[in-house]
Amino acid sequence: MNHPLQPDQAGSLKHFLTIEGLKREILVSILDTAEPMTEVTDRSIKKIPLLRGKTVVNLFFEPSTRTRTTFELAAKRLSADVLNIAVDTSATIKGESLLDMLRNLEAMHVDMFVVRHPQSGAAHFIAQHVAPHISIINAGDGRHAHPTQAMLDVFTIRRHKPDFGALRIAIIGDILHSRVARSQIHALNTLLTGEVRVIAPKTLLPVDVESLGVKVFYNLRAGLKGVDVVIMLRLQHERMQAGRLPSEHEYYHRYGLTRDRLQLAKPDALVMHPGPVNRGVEISSSVADGSQSVILEQVSHGIAIRMAVMSMALDRTRAAS
Repeated sequence: MNHPLQPDQAGSLKHFLTIEGLKREILVSILDTAEPMTEVTDRSIKKIPLLRGKTVVNLFFEPSTRTRTTFELAAKRLSADVLNIAVDTSATIKGESLLDMLRNLEAMHVDMFVVRHPQSGAAHFIAQHVAPHISIINAGDGRHAHPTQAMLDVFTIRRHKPDFGALRIAIIGDILHSRVARSQIHALNTLLTGEVRVIAPKTLLPVDVESLGVKVFYNLRAGLKGVDVVIMLRLQHERMQAGRLPSEHEYYHRYGLTRDRLQLAKPDALVMHPGPVNRGVEISSSVADGSQSVILEQVSHGIAIRMAVMSMALDRTRAAS
């Protein structure tokens, strides 16, 4: 599926709404751009002037601490001005429509909206209606996509295991409700990963999951054999209908990642989790805090990836102005 809103006619990144439909070259460019961004954190002054004079609005319609914070840090480290909009206390509660809200923000001469919304497709809708100079970054929409999370995940993998074609990667858990899983699968396949596996009970898998280009396992032990990377997912109770799981205890008994089960993967397999981590439900503390875990690296790399995406999108708008 192609999303022509994202690259402009010159092929530059205009919006970042989904990974689906993007060419491999764009994903590699994002990863390559993020590499030097990781060094900014080690400086005494953690700022570079790439987006000086630009204004970024974090427009979050559902709560998120980690994602909103890393976007805010990323924008500030690029020297942009940042405005955080708490939508649950904004004028939209008073009856102002979303488009009215966008028009008012546009009148303040902003340059980018970072949008998180509980409805799938919300970021696309906003991208279709904003002024031409404004870029939209999707920070998660419903069950649809979370592209920067997927990019920070593959960035973390590439730093440890750069040859994607040689990798077997397993994504485990609530695939059905996870926008992260969908974006991860699109990113991994676009980067020509050797094999992408999904492991979950049937009740937590989309009916057409094979069409995404994955190999399906219902048994955790069988799916873990010989994998290079293990990505655990959070159970999305807020999006889950009753009856999907007998209990969290039963889920952990069958699909929780323990040290014993991790031994079925390769000895140097990476353990990942997009967070927040539910210890004793999806993963044991000994694995989450163990030597193979790169969960905290994912958080750190989230800043670099979001710096890369914002700088690529807003450099395009600056060049046009």
